[in-house]
Amino acid sequence: MCGIICYCGKRQAVPILINGLKRLEYRGYDSAGFAVVGDAEGEKGKSIVVKAKGRVSQLEKKKSGMEIGATFGIAHTRWATHGKPSEVNAHPQLDCKGKISVVHNGIIENYQELKRELEAKGHVFKSDTDTEVVVHLVEEYFQGNLENAVLRTVERLSGTFGIAVVHADIDHEIVIVKRGSPIIIGIGENEYFAASDSSALAPYTNRMIYLSDDEIAILTADDYHIKNLKNEDLVKKIEVLDDMELHVDKKGFEHYMLKEIFEQPESIQNAFRGRIIEGEGVSKLGGLEPVLDRIKKIKKLVIVSCGTSYYAGLLGRYIFEHLTQLDVEVEVASEFRYRRLKLNEEVMVLAISQSGETADTLAAIKEAKRKGALILGIVNAVGTAIAQITDAGVYNHAGPEIGVASTKIYTSQLVILTLMALFIGRYQSVSFMEGAEIIRAITRLPEQVREILDNAEQIKEIALKYAKYKNYLYIGRLFNFPTAMEGALKLKEISYVHAEGYAAGEMKHGPISLIDKNFPTVAIAPDDLTLDKMISNMMEIKARDGKILSVTNDNVRKVADVSDDMIIVPRTLPILQPILNVVPMQLFAYYIAREKGRDIDKPRNLAKSVTVE
Repeated sequence: MCGIICYCGKRQAVPILINGLKRLEYRGYDSAGFAVVGDAEGEKGKSIVVKAKGRVSQLEKKKSGMEIGATFGIAHTRWATHGKPSEVNAHPQLDCKGKISVVHNGIIENYQELKRELEAKGHVFKSDTDTEVVVHLVEEYFQGNLENAVLRTVERLSGTFGIAVVHADIDHEIVIVKRGSPIIIGIGENEYFAASDSSALAPYTNRMIYLSDDEIAILTADDYHIKNLKNEDLVKKIEVLDDMELHVDKKGFEHYMLKEIFEQPESIQNAFRGRIIEGEGVSKLGGLEPVLDRIKKIKKLVIVSCGTSYYAGLLGRYIFEHLTQLDVEVEVASEFRYRRLKLNEEVMVLAISQSGETADTLAAIKEAKRKGALILGIVNAVGTAIAQITDAGVYNHAGPEIGVASTKIYTSQLVILTLMALFIGRYQSVSFMEGAEIIRAITRLPEQVREILDNAEQIKEIALKYAKYKNYLYIGRLFNFPTAMEGALKLKEISYVHAEGYAAGEMKHGPISLIDKNFPTVAIAPDDLTLDKMISNMMEIKARDGKILSVTNDNVRKVADVSDDMIIVPRTLPILQPILNVVPMQLFAYYIAREKGRDIDKPRNLAKSVTVE
């Protein structure tokens, strides 16, 4: 949930580190800092550390005017876990002598025990962070060889971490280690980088190595080496990222989130491009073919995910139940390990993660693997931890998503879940005709999403009309129950307005007590088999003076009669309708947040990649 960027080469390090932090700011933005070793104010070989509370812009202001002649260093942007946001708690953290600097993503679970031990040996702690124990341990074990000191340190640590270390007395050497928190090595021309996200490296190289857990990388001025924690040399594949995976500018949009909403025609198309055979009414998923024989024997599916991906999983349950004969469960990943689920070779666990690094989802996968289940994944980024440890899976290929509130990845996940269900269903009871109908409907989605986006100004006008309210209820049935929860989440995330998503039938079992003229409802009411029941629920709201904004299809008179405002979306198959229904809700949340002056791409207290449990 924090960002790391490292550089070792011949160029000035500080501009590269600052630029990298800016590109990583969506991962953490409570404080930022860098440590470089070089010339400053007439001193050579000095450790120069600059830290600031707040955004990277504050760090940039603080270092302004400083002449720093350094060509290697480490930097960090923080999302606070241990200790409030402050300059003292910002990374890098330093040892007692100010020689060793450490940046760290993750959580050191045994830091209190280690801190007591180190304090007893005379180490003086200055921050409230768990990270500081790392730098003091390195100091304790350092005897001239930084790599060995880091290896000994890691042996003592429990938890998850991505760590980078430099020493003021060791020229052009950065020692990096990964366990549970992403670290990527960038290979340039006679220069080397490391970062927690490929986006930070995009301006400098497209050649990257994804470290696996318990691997250590040593960057020098002339080379790099990768080892395991047994000190054995490793040869890792260099991945070459394409332009789409590296391109992260706003393209003229005011916010990344708005750009990503408008990218959905393309991201949806990328989700099914090359993955459908219309003439056979079937999807073709090369990532699943290596385990096809096992998939055919599966009787139960358990979907694990968090946040927006969890809502995608809830909708996925309806889709898989509609198209396959599998028994389906959906579990919040953080609760998965507490369940006494019967997992064996007849069970498939599907992990859904936008980042591919979600700590709770990783923990759930490891638990399921231990019990023998087949593990599949849906992730956007190649080489991420979930992609590495699953048995098979499908990539979104949606390109970078920078806005903390997920939009295009969510709709991409829904398309892929439908393709996966169809892939399995065609081996079971789904007919050719039904499969062909689903595929034709999927191929129409990009153009239908464009129709909705063409009406963005109308949605904006409606959003501004509703922006004054402080509470919202979102309701839906069947496929649109998870859609209601996702719509409410988007509003909460970026506007800081209270909103709850409910199954419409549950409204009268409690939430309806909240309804009055100042508590509007967003009703997702497409023209499907649930419509009459939805109308009944909406009439109950109207009877209590509640305002209703409906998301529906054209020419649905029943909905118009009980709605104060309506957003019209194109019609498609019921299992695909939520993909269209959620787009106006994304725009609705965006325009309300914009009206309230919120920091839309970096909403308070949130981070894009949740790498702590």
